[in-house]
Amino acid sequence: MTLQTEISRVLVIGSLWPEPASSGAGLRMLELSQLFVRQGWQVTYASTAAVNEHSVDLSLLGISCVTIAVNDSGFDHFVAGLQPDVVLFDRFSMEEQFGWRVEKACPDAMRIIETIDLHLLREARQQLAKGNRSVIRQPSKAALFNEIALREIAALLRSDLSILVSDFEVQLLQEQFLLAPALLHYCPFMFEPADLHRASPAFEARRHFITIGNFRHPPNWDAVLWLKEAIWPLIRRELPEAELHVYGAYAPPRATALDDVKSGFRVPGRAADVHTVMQSARVCLAPLRFGAGIKTKLADAMIHGTPNVTTSIGAEGMHGGLPWGGALADDAVSFAAAAVALYRDERAWQHAQADGQAIVQALFDGERNGRALIARIREIRVRLPEHRLDNFVGAMLRHHHQRSTEFMSRWIEAKNRT
Repeated sequence: MTLQTEISRVLVIGSLWPEPASSGAGLRMLELSQLFVRQGWQVTYASTAAVNEHSVDLSLLGISCVTIAVNDSGFDHFVAGLQPDVVLFDRFSMEEQFGWRVEKACPDAMRIIETIDLHLLREARQQLAKGNRSVIRQPSKAALFNEIALREIAALLRSDLSILVSDFEVQLLQEQFLLAPALLHYCPFMFEPADLHRASPAFEARRHFITIGNFRHPPNWDAVLWLKEAIWPLIRRELPEAELHVYGAYAPPRATALDDVKSGFRVPGRAADVHTVMQSARVCLAPLRFGAGIKTKLADAMIHGTPNVTTSIGAEGMHGGLPWGGALADDAVSFAAAAVALYRDERAWQHAQADGQAIVQALFDGERNGRALIARIREIRVRLPEHRLDNFVGAMLRHHHQRSTEFMSRWIEAKNRT
């Protein structure tokens, strides 16, 4: 049977329904779904999660929505009936759960993982950061070869293509884990033209500092604690009238308890409109000690003309060698000093703003990045059998994963019926 190379149906399998106002992952899955719709492809979005008030209504974008369950053979009938040409998994864990089912029901479907960020890298850094206030950018090989790595690398190898937002992570996978370039595609944020040339308020029209990020994301919570305990007191001593506004979705009581009018450390929680709060602030702070991928908060800051201070990990994969749109510092004293200097110096602030906008235009052009990704997907789709023959390790992993995962999944399904 001849492989149908024309793409008309795409299935996206997400761990959550996209919440672009809550997380960078939600923004990423939304922009990919919209990119597919613009190709004239029929897009179905399936998720194991429940829709909530912050989820985007994908049906308004012409996307069909389906709720699915893990360890449920009903998915097999669903995907066999849909017969997608391309299946995109949101994170490696979705490939683990559903990849073998897709391959059995639709062996000719191209399988893609959107990594969001490399979880193995984030895990290595997070473990090294425990009890250590330093920023550790390059973990040792022993730290990288963790349990998450065993699962994540296997999933990437089983797939036909993996999308990465960070060029640092592409290099890491090739050098440390020996993944073939043919299996990887670098695609950073894909912003609309209006975002690339957005007008923003001037220096004198802005006040205070801002930090923003989903509180459920461990690197963000760690950054908030570092700000509270070590960095903000140093800034406040130099700028007694300044405030730090800590925004983020899903703020737990332990976060809102940090709100303190006296010290100017304010925790309003979820931002009603990121554009408004980012454009009203003079400087964005992102003291990230660990993490991976590229950071939406910093891209938002640069889009809105808000200079930032972050760490080497925060800026990783985000500037392509261009001058950073603010300042970089990896210890509390240097971080606070850079924040104060940027807040006070209008000329330095204006230079940082221009540098940030240059980065956005150079790296995050949605039309250019989207066009390159679609071309890569079509290229692989046309020669999918040959592409898979060049990936014997992936075929071997799929063979063993299918057998072990299928037996475990069917055992759980049978157990759940009893």
